[in-house]
Amino acid sequence: MRVVLTWRDKAEQCIYDLAFKPDGTQLILAAGNRLLVYDTSDGTLIQPLKGHKDTVYCVAYAKDGKRFASGSADKSVIIWTSKLEGILKYTHNDSIQCVSYNPLTHQLASCSSSDFGLWSPEQKSVSKHKSSSKITCCSWTNDGQYLALGMFSGIISIRNKNGEEKVKIVRPGGSLSPIWSICWNPSREEHNDILAVADWGQKLSFYQLSGKQIGKDRSLNFDPCCISYFTKGEYILLGGSDKQVSLFTKDGVRLGTIGEQNSWVWTCKVKPDSNYVVVGCQDGSISLYQLIFSTVHGLYRDRYTYRDSMTDVIVQHLITEQKVRIKCKELVKKIAIYKNRLAIQLPEKILIYELYSDDSSDMHYRVKEKIVRKFECNLLVVCTDHIVLCQEKRLQCLSFSGVKEREWQMESLIRYIKVIGGPPGREGLLVGLKNGQILKIFVDNLFAIVLLKQATAVRCLDMSASRNKLAVVDENNTCLVYDIHTRELLFQEPNADSVAWNTQCEDMLCFSGGGYLNIKASTFPVHQQKLQGFVVGYNSSKIFCLHSFSMFAVEVPQSAPMYQYLDRKMFKEAYQIACLGVTDTDWRELAMEALEGLEFETAKKAFTRVQDLRYLELINSIEERKKRGETNNDLFLADVFSYQGKFHEAAKLYKRSGHENLALDMYTDLRMFEYAKDFLGSGDPRETKMLITKQADWARNIHEPKAAVEMYVSAGEHLKAIEISGDHGWVDMLIEIARKLDKAERKPLLMCAHYFKKLDNPGYAAETYLKIGDLKSLVQLHVETQRWDEAFALGEKHPEFKDDIYVPYAQWLAENDRFEEAQKAFHKAGRQGEAVRVLEQLTHNAVVESRFNDAAYYYWMLSMQCLDIAQADPAQKDAMLCKFHHFQHLAELYHGYHIIHRYTEEPFSFHLPETVFNISRFLLHSLTKDTPLGISKVNTLFTLAKQSRALGAYKLARHAYDKLRGLQIPARFQKSIELGSLTIRSKPFHDRERCCTWLSSTWRKGSLTKRPSLSLTWRCQDTSRRASGKRP
Repeated sequence: MRVVLTWRDKAEQCIYDLAFKPDGTQLILAAGNRLLVYDTSDGTLIQPLKGHKDTVYCVAYAKDGKRFASGSADKSVIIWTSKLEGILKYTHNDSIQCVSYNPLTHQLASCSSSDFGLWSPEQKSVSKHKSSSKITCCSWTNDGQYLALGMFSGIISIRNKNGEEKVKIVRPGGSLSPIWSICWNPSREEHNDILAVADWGQKLSFYQLSGKQIGKDRSLNFDPCCISYFTKGEYILLGGSDKQVSLFTKDGVRLGTIGEQNSWVWTCKVKPDSNYVVVGCQDGSISLYQLIFSTVHGLYRDRYTYRDSMTDVIVQHLITEQKVRIKCKELVKKIAIYKNRLAIQLPEKILIYELYSDDSSDMHYRVKEKIVRKFECNLLVVCTDHIVLCQEKRLQCLSFSGVKEREWQMESLIRYIKVIGGPPGREGLLVGLKNGQILKIFVDNLFAIVLLKQATAVRCLDMSASRNKLAVVDENNTCLVYDIHTRELLFQEPNADSVAWNTQCEDMLCFSGGGYLNIKASTFPVHQQKLQGFVVGYNSSKIFCLHSFSMFAVEVPQSAPMYQYLDRKMFKEAYQIACLGVTDTDWRELAMEALEGLEFETAKKAFTRVQDLRYLELINSIEERKKRGETNNDLFLADVFSYQGKFHEAAKLYKRSGHENLALDMYTDLRMFEYAKDFLGSGDPRETKMLITKQADWARNIHEPKAAVEMYVSAGEHLKAIEISGDHGWVDMLIEIARKLDKAERKPLLMCAHYFKKLDNPGYAAETYLKIGDLKSLVQLHVETQRWDEAFALGEKHPEFKDDIYVPYAQWLAENDRFEEAQKAFHKAGRQGEAVRVLEQLTHNAVVESRFNDAAYYYWMLSMQCLDIAQADPAQKDAMLCKFHHFQHLAELYHGYHIIHRYTEEPFSFHLPETVFNISRFLLHSLTKDTPLGISKVNTLFTLAKQSRALGAYKLARHAYDKLRGLQIPARFQKSIELGSLTIRSKPFHDRERCCTWLSSTWRKGSLTKRPSLSLTWRCQDTSRRASGKRP
């Protein structure tokens, strides 16, 4: 830390207090009975302010910079504007000791010897509160909620904004240790509000808002008169009877002195948001100092260590961004880092740390050794087993126990020193001197080795990874690069202030200067980009730069140097640069360039990096061909060009190497047929046909089907031409192809016929089938298109197709309700059994749908069909006759039940009661065994009961109702049957005489046993629905 005096002035009276305007442009001093306003930039007195009649003890500025206040021994407080005009004045009963503005509002606290007041512009009067002791100092918390009062009695009282006491802190010293200055830490990063307290017991203490003390009291050895924090709360200023201002950390660790004075220091403050400190003394002197905090740091590869808050050391891993803090609790003077060692110099000792493990990512350090001894040195270096101290012209090598082992005396001042590695205990140091001499020193050797000497002083040094080259930055800001062995100057570059070699590439270095970062590879021109700061390290693609007080890593793509190597066809060197870090696009460019240069090993590595399997397969195939003895580089390069899309260049190379066929294949695969024709050679028809076919394939793929058809036909690929024409419905093209084809070409002709049928052109399909003589397919065509006349004519000529014609014809007739014709067709086809099955299905559907009259008719037709079969086939005569009688019986039953069903389902009946009565009797007489499907005994008995009662056959009616009680009655008949059962009991037990005579006569005649008449019209309304079993 350096202290620079900016300006100094002297007033006639003691400076008791001062305050900065929040923007730092003005300084208000309390000097005698006046206020002095200074310009902080140059110390010019702007204006003295008069308003008080006695000594001014205190002054304070509002946070927004619009007002400031002053308090005096005349017991008054004056409010001033930023324009230096007094606007308000109020008084206390005693002299004013201190004033302080709330940091968030314009509320002002003013404290006297016996009380304190709180005033704000919104109040009409000052709110005053008595104090048990003289108040010497006051300070608001950051949030403006609490006010701390320091008293002469050694007590600290913490009040809220209304003046109510919330916390009372009683110091051990009591009145023997009066509180002379207090201040809250302004940092907003602290979790708790922290109050710094300085008393005349010569102690510095810290307290929380709750009143709990933080740590122990720190002895000062002087009477403190003022205490203040830096703007961010990281440091504390203390001044008093020792006639100087001391700088402390926020934890109370003394760091150093800021400007020794000739009298007591009554006040000291920090200029807002800066490192400028103003000091006011008893003799009236006023001084403004600038504090310059030097950067104390060290770097080894990707580990950077630096001083923080003057007493802490932070080790930062520049790659992973991990950080670890080491609290030393003393002023850190020097830092050095090397491999797993860390050396920290404190005022009275040097601490040596080591890593817990050998893990490269480990960030945990522990103390290895302590050298308890005070050292004065300019530079500090640490090695595996030693530390090296630099003192002007002298280097001292000490062991970790503090024993001096070696010493080197130089001819000139040492300007730069760096550890360049080596075995443990034998590390080498690179030393640069002011006289331009550069030496290499080994810590185990007394003799320094002079590497070279130049005419200008050394500012910065670095040695390449292989230790063959040396880069030097001299005092003229020139970067000079030497060959260490020959001491030859290889090149030099201007505008450099620091330099670093790449630790992983021998020929790459970078240097900074003039706001630019310069990267140089080998002897190529420098590549520049803007960058603020100093280069201190270069590892792979990361450049470590120090800017102001922070270290950062810059990711620099190595594209520019890589392309410089590529331009000179130096593929291996370009690959080494790319490994340091380039984009995927750069990797691909390197791979392509190496491939064109037939540097397959480099190309393979580069394509592997970008995961391009296509090119890797190409390289592998070329390598396999080389293993088999191929040596034609033109052919290899042609393959490369074709992969890259440079087809014309590839074709030229194919032709030059005598492989025109490869050029032909390439152009054909690319559908570049015009170019392919140039490589057809002697006009081989097979090659021509192959070319046309591929051209047709291409036309098909690009949706040019007509052109494709024409080319397929010309190439003889008729199947593909027919397929395209058929898919697009081009009948004209199909018939043209079919008529041109020979009848022996059966497969394409069949495909034509298939598409004719699909496109509803049966005439063309028939023509095609006739051409190839496929009569069976022709019959199927006529049947499918229902062209029955043509089918019958063909069947007459060729009886073997009889079944193929008449069976589908019969099925078609049945589906169209033409049953009689269907029967004839089935007979003609000899399919009697199928005819019977169709009628049985229709009959079943009629019953299910309650079309009983239709069912009777179908059963009658079935009986007739069975009779015909019995006559035609004697072998089945008995079985068919049995079926004939069965179907006749069912026809009678369903015919009769049709009337019963209509009687029970419809509201009106068209038949006489006697007819319905006799039909129901007939059905009951016939249903002695199994009841056929669809016929209901309940309906029959219910009809018989109703008609018997109506005709006076009461006995029969009773019998019917009794039978119904033993059956499951539908809900719709339930009430009618119950009512009928009750009312029939009121009737006589014998039938009417006329009814009995009629019944006996009809019974004797047996009229109801006769076969029912079938003279009705038997028609099915919808045969297709009956066949499916659905109700019409």
